[in-house]
Amino acid sequence: IGGNVATVATSSPGVAAVAAVPPGKGEARGDCGVGPSSGREPREVGSPCAARSLAVSSPSGKITHSGDVSAVVVEDQPDVSAVLSAYNQQGDPTLYEEYYSGLKHFIECSLDCHRAELSQLFYPLFVHMYLELVYNQHESEAKSFFERFHGDQECYYQDDLRVLSSLTKKEHMKGNETMLDFRTSKFVLRISRDSYQLLKRHLQEKQNNQIWNIVQEHLYIDIFDGMPRSKQQIDAMVGSLAGEAKREANKAKVFFGLLKEPEFDVPLDDEDEEGENEEGKPKKKKPKKDNVGSKSKKQDPNAPPQNRIPLPELKDSDKLDKVMNMKEAARRVRLGPECLPSICFYTFLNAYQGLTAVDITDDSSMIVGGFADSTVRVWSVTPKKLRSVKTAADLSLIDKESDDVLERIMDEKTASELKILYGHSGPVYGTSFSPDRNYLLSCSEDGTVRLWSLQTFTCLVGYKGHNYPVWDTQFSPYGYYFVSGGHDRVARLWATDHYQPLRIFAGHLADVTCTRFHPNSNYIATGSADRTIRLWDVLNGNCVRIFTGHKGPIHSLAFSPNGRFLATGATDGRVLLWDIGHGLMVGELKGHTDTIYALRFSRDGEILASGSMDNTVRLWDAVKAFEDLETDDFTTATGHINLPENSQDLLLGTYMTKSTPVVHLHFTRRNLLLAAGAYSSQ
Repeated sequence: IGGNVATVATSSPGVAAVAAVPPGKGEARGDCGVGPSSGREPREVGSPCAARSLAVSSPSGKITHSGDVSAVVVEDQPDVSAVLSAYNQQGDPTLYEEYYSGLKHFIECSLDCHRAELSQLFYPLFVHMYLELVYNQHESEAKSFFERFHGDQECYYQDDLRVLSSLTKKEHMKGNETMLDFRTSKFVLRISRDSYQLLKRHLQEKQNNQIWNIVQEHLYIDIFDGMPRSKQQIDAMVGSLAGEAKREANKAKVFFGLLKEPEFDVPLDDEDEEGENEEGKPKKKKPKKDNVGSKSKKQDPNAPPQNRIPLPELKDSDKLDKVMNMKEAARRVRLGPECLPSICFYTFLNAYQGLTAVDITDDSSMIVGGFADSTVRVWSVTPKKLRSVKTAADLSLIDKESDDVLERIMDEKTASELKILYGHSGPVYGTSFSPDRNYLLSCSEDGTVRLWSLQTFTCLVGYKGHNYPVWDTQFSPYGYYFVSGGHDRVARLWATDHYQPLRIFAGHLADVTCTRFHPNSNYIATGSADRTIRLWDVLNGNCVRIFTGHKGPIHSLAFSPNGRFLATGATDGRVLLWDIGHGLMVGELKGHTDTIYALRFSRDGEILASGSMDNTVRLWDAVKAFEDLETDDFTTATGHINLPENSQDLLLGTYMTKSTPVVHLHFTRRNLLLAAGAYSSQ
């Protein structure tokens, strides 16, 4: 179910929108909303409607947030023609090059302070003018326009331009997803008021209606008061399919604090003080500050209310696990620039089946690999073998009152180091162990997510909802809930006991490539091939953050253990760091030369480890990266971020493998770093 863009064809009755329109937003949308109304007459520059759709401050000119634009599926789509009809003949085709070069000349001759901001117009105008020429079947003019100006665009738009160059006829535009996205989502530019006035004056003096119409129809100009931004500041934030995020998109309050753990008494053999010190941390990753003892007793001021979303009750086995956790934590190594972790690398040799996904249990006792031959393979990493539960007949003979009943139900005859799980009918792209180690999730190209029992090593449920490949899945740190994201551009939230999704998170303009739960389980981060990262609220399904800045599809996400920060890695080889509370980019780590597939913070958050296709693991100083951040209100309001060029100071070490791309990273409870990947012989 890829829904539809609710506003594109208001007349077609059979189109359902996945993302519900919040009350009160509907009026604004029809007026100058996300999609154009079909067959609109070119309007005069001075007309009141023209002025209104650009004045960002006027109430009816607000364009609803892009969370409302859900994925567009090309089949059975009645409204493609409505989307495209906005390109109805609007100007003399022979003058397009003149219009564009005139604007180009004007921007290049403007003052330095405005030039950087106005240069953002080049790319969206170039695309829309080209598409307008193609749509109106001026093929030769379109070709010469493309050839003349495509070299001027920023290098990070190369991939999009390649797709664009293949659209040379009107028929090509009908089924092209990239095209439709560009048409239906307004391209967002953030420009200071001074630069905007300059542009408006120029276009009105020149009577350049063609460009002015495109600016109104297809661009959303987010105007801010204050200094124009520098080229460097703009470059840091742009690069996604739909331009930057609107400032409104990152204004909502996010409860990024950690939940208070239930307190229970633990017999702590001799290690009272240390154990006590670790009380009350989420299962997945436990930050340890100096005042941890006191912190766990008090509610974190930034934490969501304990019952904001229903979480599963702790079972006795979970409590035992927590006790083990605390004991381990007491022996944990404190990492830092002077004390780097040892790294243990699990290399999958002879993995001719094609390793596509890896996960390691929280207590580091099992490792799972998803393979391109549709199998899921589980290994025991400890001397303890993997065993299945006995058959029903044998189980009935067991004395249920005996102390070692849990041991007795396991069948020794089935003990082995490796179990292979069959069931998928396509490559397995994501795997995730449940926190209690009873279940395993896998998602595949076949469009399903499967839940496997690690007691019987059989498939319990196949969750069907995605119609296309599912690229990633992950269990919540509290179990029970899990998230999946796929080629249908939607992320779905599921609960293990429901066969239909509880929430559908729609808004990305391309595949959802990776998904991650926040440590408090109230939020989900998704990374996408549209080069943005979104943070979603599990409670109501709203998109509460949109982060732009990567220049390629996102392939890895990691939350810091204290829940305040997010690290993201992409095909551009950069790791970007984000402050969730303020919705700001706060750092950029350069060094990798290829896609980053793995990111993980150490258990106390002092070190960030990144693993890449360039066959290296790099360690970064996370404490230093996040200290004394500039998060004053001005920066938050305008996006004047100044990223320090300090990647080299933050890089603590680079570790090469012989020829193994790094697919997964995991810190054990004692801060030993485990890495995994398949040896590639080329």
